[in-house]
Amino acid sequence: MKRAGARTWVGLAALVLPVLITSMDISVLYLAIPKLSADLAPTAGQLLWILDSYGFFLAALLITMGNLGDRVGRRRLLIIGAIVFGIGSVLAAYAPSAELLIVARALMGLGGSTLMPSTLSLIRNMFHDDTQRGTAIGIWSAAFAGGSALGPVIGGILLQHFHWGSVFLINVPVLVIMLIIVPMVVPEYRHPRPDRLDVIGVLLSIAAILPIVYAIKHAAESLTIDAVVLVGLLAGIGAAVAFVRRQRRATTPLVDLALFRRPAFGGSVLGGMMAMFAMLGANLFLAQYLQLVLGLDPLPAALWTLPAMVTVAIGAVTAARLRARLGNARTFLVGFVASALGIGLLIFTPAENGLALIVIAEIIFGYGLSTVMTIATDVVVASAPPERAGAASAISETGNELGAALGVAVLGSIGTAVYRATVGAGLPGDLPPAVHDEASATLANALAAAEGLGPEQAAVVIDAARSAFVGGMSVVALCGAVIMVALAVAVPLLLRRAQPRVTTKISV
Repeated sequence: MKRAGARTWVGLAALVLPVLITSMDISVLYLAIPKLSADLAPTAGQLLWILDSYGFFLAALLITMGNLGDRVGRRRLLIIGAIVFGIGSVLAAYAPSAELLIVARALMGLGGSTLMPSTLSLIRNMFHDDTQRGTAIGIWSAAFAGGSALGPVIGGILLQHFHWGSVFLINVPVLVIMLIIVPMVVPEYRHPRPDRLDVIGVLLSIAAILPIVYAIKHAAESLTIDAVVLVGLLAGIGAAVAFVRRQRRATTPLVDLALFRRPAFGGSVLGGMMAMFAMLGANLFLAQYLQLVLGLDPLPAALWTLPAMVTVAIGAVTAARLRARLGNARTFLVGFVASALGIGLLIFTPAENGLALIVIAEIIFGYGLSTVMTIATDVVVASAPPERAGAASAISETGNELGAALGVAVLGSIGTAVYRATVGAGLPGDLPPAVHDEASATLANALAAAEGLGPEQAAVVIDAARSAFVGGMSVVALCGAVIMVALAVAVPLLLRRAQPRVTTKISV
């Protein structure tokens, strides 16, 4: 079997760049929330949409773009998507309002949806040797998992010196470098006999995601299950059922449902999706905890996440060796148990002096997550024939991105609901109604409202808001830990009939 040469590894380095920034842009805004909130004054619902519009449009279009890349050329689609992503980044950096920032983030999601499946499927066709492909996917996975961890670090460095829009402008030079290198060293690939794109399936896949997301966000903002929530949930579920039925009957389906009959494939997609769900939900609160509860500036807060990045890299590059010894099922077990332990520690985070606990928890969780993501990605890619690599990669990445976006929406909504339900008990009874409402919305709003109060009253408001926030974060951590424990049991069971692909040598 032909082994990859130096030119191919240079191509891999170029393909890792868009993966890094696409993943980074899921979390890069976390540390920017205080400055962004002060500048644009978004409502609680708008703030969640600013964080999530990127991830949800990314997830909603990944399957479509993965299939489109198989037909029009994966490298061509990668280049087009990079240009769209760059335009969206510039618009987001200079957005004058919360509404326009949401639109710009959605445009970034459109561009980003072409990048992830294109890069992963190109790797599938560039590396034919199993050992080298495992190493390449380990590097790709490290970039993906590391990007989520690197986002707050880059954001913190930029926010220390520049306007919050700088967290988006950093994408532009990275994309320019990629656009120069990729045409020179990455070969084009398209399906030799492409089928027609299932347009109705595309529309149904989008209609299955967005109404459910809107319903969840509306419920979080209003703290009620009203007609809007019910209609959104029913519409999304109905579209999802129609999508699955169409895929079963279609001669050229967007999603090859037969792949899910393979325990390794289905278990890997599920594991990656729910791991991202728990991680992004927890990280949303960790970034705010470091700044708004502990009072750290953006740069110190970002630097305290660096130890976790190290273990993310270690987990990604050692996952193949671990699987060579233990097999797929047991490696997943190790990763999920480590993730459960790490996120479980966050349940005990205090409102003061919790920095050491946060760092330890992130280190353990980072190792577990990157191990899971690396093995899950390699199993999914290896399960598909080369001509369907784009579609299979898109299924994996749709699960990951949807999990990340739902983690922010669902766990973010749970944490917000706990905050809003508990903060009022600690607020002074003589607060003006407007100040009381502001303090009851979010922690950032409470801190801003406290600036206009007297010292004693401000101290009470701040203590109540921080305690309520930590309470919400503890509930989110408990949810994440329970999910990880469930996956530690469920995924190995799903893989019990799958034969692990053992790798005995790791090389570059």
